[in-house]
Amino acid sequence: MRSPRLFGLIISHHLHRSCTCSFPRGLRSAAAVISSGLRSMEPLKAAQDSRSSTTGPLPASTKPSAEGVSPPPTDTVSDKQKTPPAGLLPGETVVQEGKASILFPSANEVFYNPVQEFNRDLTCAVITEFARDVLAQRGVKVLVPGEKERVVVSLSEETNEADAQTEEKNEAEEPPVTAPVGEKCEHGLRVLEGLAASGLRSVRFALEVPGLQSVTANDFSTKAAALIARNAQYNGVSHLLRASCRDASMLMYEMRGKKERYDVIDLDPYGSPASFLDAAVQAVSDGGLLCITCTDMAVMAGNSGETCYSKYGSVSIKAKYCHEMALRIILHSLDQRAGVYQRYIRPLLSVSVDFYIRVFVRVFTGQATVKNSASMKYSAATGPPVGPECEHCGQRHQMGGPIWAEPICDLAFVQKVLSAVSGNPSRFGTSKRIEGMLSMVTEELEDVPLYYTVDSLSSTIHCNTPPLLQFRSALLHAGYRVSLSHACKNAIKTDAPPAAIWDIMRCWEKANPVKREKLSQTSPAFKILSTDPGLEACFTVREDANPQSRKRHLTRFQENPQAFWGPKARARAGGGSSTDLQDKRKKCQNKRKNQITDSSQLKNFPCKRFRQVSSPTSKKPKRKLCALLCLDQSRFITHKMLTEGETNI
Repeated sequence: MRSPRLFGLIISHHLHRSCTCSFPRGLRSAAAVISSGLRSMEPLKAAQDSRSSTTGPLPASTKPSAEGVSPPPTDTVSDKQKTPPAGLLPGETVVQEGKASILFPSANEVFYNPVQEFNRDLTCAVITEFARDVLAQRGVKVLVPGEKERVVVSLSEETNEADAQTEEKNEAEEPPVTAPVGEKCEHGLRVLEGLAASGLRSVRFALEVPGLQSVTANDFSTKAAALIARNAQYNGVSHLLRASCRDASMLMYEMRGKKERYDVIDLDPYGSPASFLDAAVQAVSDGGLLCITCTDMAVMAGNSGETCYSKYGSVSIKAKYCHEMALRIILHSLDQRAGVYQRYIRPLLSVSVDFYIRVFVRVFTGQATVKNSASMKYSAATGPPVGPECEHCGQRHQMGGPIWAEPICDLAFVQKVLSAVSGNPSRFGTSKRIEGMLSMVTEELEDVPLYYTVDSLSSTIHCNTPPLLQFRSALLHAGYRVSLSHACKNAIKTDAPPAAIWDIMRCWEKANPVKREKLSQTSPAFKILSTDPGLEACFTVREDANPQSRKRHLTRFQENPQAFWGPKARARAGGGSSTDLQDKRKKCQNKRKNQITDSSQLKNFPCKRFRQVSSPTSKKPKRKLCALLCLDQSRFITHKMLTEGETNI
């Protein structure tokens, strides 16, 4: 097994007008942010008692045991199905997703985003395959509804009759233990959803993922925890799912013991998961699964590099490859925090989807592997490997990282998930998109970090953009490997050096010339085009230039599912979202296409440098410094001094 390496070097001159040099490795360790003031389950129990008085007493299976896991139910499955569901409270609606039916309040008291159904479907598929692999070692076979029996064909013509008889004898003596969905498995997985909100994800785990011993759905909100308990009863999974009202970090810190750790921990916070990572890497069992979602893409995609460094220990770069770089930043942060406790990670699947990123990693314990993760076995690292300026465009380097430099996916595991989803397409509502996404992941070059974009290369030298297949064919004709990327539609991942990339672009520019006389002598385009190409590119389209996922027209990059489909507003204690937020969303829709020309629609507000000048003889302010913000241009257009009594600008 190769030890994970960290990139402190991000070369970006071939993507933008800047390049990258090595980043100092003296990073400060990030401490987990622990919220104070733990809440007990007493408010939750009181809320349940008050609600159950109108719908009848709760079944005995809904009461949590002293060990934190619900005891096995005394009734049979048919009796549980006959149990009348909990009644709806005023203003509640039923949300259907997968096999779950969730009671959801009409107000925004508990967070829910329907667009992330793909996230939840993919998580159920990944945990199912993880449970299949882990429980197979414990002698348990998982049963998935609608899945055909997997037949293992032996390629050997000769069979050992003695071995066959021995296997038949063993099967007759010890029948295999099966684990269907919806039933408690004594040797199954213990799952924790640290930030459960309505409990939809946990309920789906209990209904759709086989081989589970218990599911703990935790949320710091008392209302959310009470709703989780009602949803568990409403779906008849109280024997598997236990509601918890705790601080997620403290709950995981308390479960750090080797016999108390969870097999699967799922964290899907509103924003950054940085404050939960330290506790998560300790509370997961050896070989356990961590499922992490990051929705703070503005930070991880380069808009705020210093904030990214303070949260994840890496500086992000605002470039075309920012989404894959975000994946490698969170993997580096997980590996760095796990290394503190002599643990290391092994990524199973890492994807960039819509407005968030999602990573699935296994956590192992091993001091020798942790030491090799720094790529400094016998001496300190040397560098920097580049000069102060880029040798191709002549611009300064841009500094970023460090990032995870090893493969971000386990292709063998991804292939198992893909085969399971393709063989049972009716299991998930987003099966087609999962199949298209995972197909692209299996086609990516796993040993090539980051990627180019054809339009960015063309923009640098101000020429026409070459067709994607022709550019891929030119790389293949030159003897290099090439693939697409699931993170960007027009991305190119290749092991070709930057010199070869620019030689191909120079050859394309000769066939599609630009006006050299209009180029500035200090521009990157002039510098790049002033050099003759070192190879003769061939743009004849090859058959292997078009990947199978593209030939089969799989759903790889879907259109926006609905209006205002992005990140939803944070849940509020009183529910609902402010009118100002709704108005802002409407104004920001198509703001670049439909620019505001009427000055009456512009917004007046005091600028950040608001000052008040007081007279020696009067305490009343005499002047105000105000600013008029032009929304369509996003800049200040005028400043005017307002004397006391003036109302208009």
